[in-house]
Amino acid sequence: MKTWDEKTFAKFTYLNDIQISSDDNKIAFTATKANIKDDKYEPTVIVKFLSENIEKYIENTSRPKISPDGRKIAVVVNDEKEKNQFIKVCSLFDTSCKKVGKFDAVVDYEWNADGRRILVTTYKRRADEHFFFEDRVPIWFDSKGFLDGEKTVIQIIDAENAEAIDETVMDHFTIPYFKSAIWHGNEILITVPNPVNPYKKFDIYIYNEGGKPEILMKDVSFLPYHSNGTEVLLIGKPKKKKLSEHDKLYIWKEGTLNPLAEDLKYDVKTGKLDSKGNVYFTIFKEGRVPLYMSTHEGELKPISEGDFWITDFDVGDKSIAVLKETSNEPAEIYLIKNGEEIKITSYNTPLINKIGAKAPNHFKYESGGLELDGWYIKPDMPSKNSQKAPVIVFVHGGPKGMYGYYFKYEFQLLASRGYYILYVNPRGSDGYDEEFALKVLGRTGLEDFQDILNGVKKFLELEPQADGERIGITGISYGGYMTNWALTQSDIFKAGVSENGISLWLTSYAYSDIGLWFDKEVIGGDPLEDKRYLELSPLFHAKNVKAPILLIHSLEDYRCPLDQSVMFYHVLKDLGKEAYIAIFKKGPHGHSIKGSPKHRMKRYKLLIEFFERKLKSNQEFNIDDILKK
Repeated sequence: MKTWDEKTFAKFTYLNDIQISSDDNKIAFTATKANIKDDKYEPTVIVKFLSENIEKYIENTSRPKISPDGRKIAVVVNDEKEKNQFIKVCSLFDTSCKKVGKFDAVVDYEWNADGRRILVTTYKRRADEHFFFEDRVPIWFDSKGFLDGEKTVIQIIDAENAEAIDETVMDHFTIPYFKSAIWHGNEILITVPNPVNPYKKFDIYIYNEGGKPEILMKDVSFLPYHSNGTEVLLIGKPKKKKLSEHDKLYIWKEGTLNPLAEDLKYDVKTGKLDSKGNVYFTIFKEGRVPLYMSTHEGELKPISEGDFWITDFDVGDKSIAVLKETSNEPAEIYLIKNGEEIKITSYNTPLINKIGAKAPNHFKYESGGLELDGWYIKPDMPSKNSQKAPVIVFVHGGPKGMYGYYFKYEFQLLASRGYYILYVNPRGSDGYDEEFALKVLGRTGLEDFQDILNGVKKFLELEPQADGERIGITGISYGGYMTNWALTQSDIFKAGVSENGISLWLTSYAYSDIGLWFDKEVIGGDPLEDKRYLELSPLFHAKNVKAPILLIHSLEDYRCPLDQSVMFYHVLKDLGKEAYIAIFKKGPHGHSIKGSPKHRMKRYKLLIEFFERKLKSNQEFNIDDILKK
């Protein structure tokens, strides 16, 4: 068999949604396979009974939640025919299951401590047959589409009789990846985003079943993430001036707010409380995502730290279940108990052992008075020692994204085809102190781009077999912007693949779902007056482009909308430049991961073939020839 190609991603099993029972004996998670033939993902919830060494499978379900008593498990089912979702509750001791609710979409849900009531966050929209209507901003949101007067619906479902016993409707839209509601004992904490800046300002309400939501905190910049019934873990800050500021940890109890780990300089990713008041949390740390604990007394302890990312975790009575991935292996489950860490699953290990995966080489370099982190993956070199290998530079999203020790399929795919893969964390990246993250604001494309160039320069000094005359660049979102920008500002790049990037900050401000607040922070000033919205836009430097560029965009991207690539493409073609554009008909901003299996396969194919033709063989990029292969 071929090793790494555009279809290899479908051979992996992708694990997420990890849960551990309070008695530490059961671990539940979702295992997902990509089915290229039928162009769909096939999730299965798996429950591992550790002491009995047996497993239970609940096919075509995801997002498991084990009940507090450990006797039941709730899962989410996608009803493809009805185009909605429902929750199913299953016994963990036999094969019986029953539906307990049907929703347009299950945004989030969790069990109450009584093991009977389930708190569900969903939404409803106007849904007129012929038009959308909105009198708020934004009118759309990435991964959600047109909001159409969306309201957040908080329901309490009785799992015993499968009925909704309470419902409250809030006049705001649900934001993906944010928790809109959590249990706090028998009360509910509801987070309402402020429309002026729904990522930075929130009102927090407290709600008693059958009553009306009452304001608890107003105009704050943190979110309630988890409660143990007496204490609430909040992540964020009481007040943020900038979205790009780091998140911190706070405990709220009986009206008192206490900060945790105040000396921690890194950005907090997520966290959970245990019954004793200890807080477990992950942070972004210099290319790594470790797991830490802050005890009830305030002592800070590392729980799992190394050259890897903890992508998810859950806490039992005496054990912690984690999903951990490394640079050369996708996430697998580990159990941490009594200070020991045991690998529980090896879904992807046999495939990795068979086809091989390359670990990165880390290096430090200086740029503008800063010491920065860079990595490169070395390919299998040509048989002739004198022959050099081309280089592809990857730029992460953000700008407050982070590269480091995690599994990225494209790195292995292109390294296996004879390319050096180079990636760095320029200023503005996550994983360092807050000042470092804020340095890019108002100066996007300036010093951060020089950081990338200096990383390339240092890398070429370290690897004399890397061909400095054949360097490509690629990235998604901010990485797509930087690819566009790089080809207008430097001649060292001989080809670029820009995905879902920005070419004109002015229209991004006005058109993007988050442009009204995000772009005003990243670029700064008044978008209608400040010249930076034009000067820092690749579109206004298009005449400088000398290298061929492939623009890839998804039609349903509302974060960096399609106009950004179309405008750049049209102007480049009008100037007689070599430019190509591929527009995927479906898929959100994160289409590289969330696109359908065939979508992803074709995207990988485009990436491979463009660089093969422009950095190796100097051939014409003919899409009809490529599709025939």
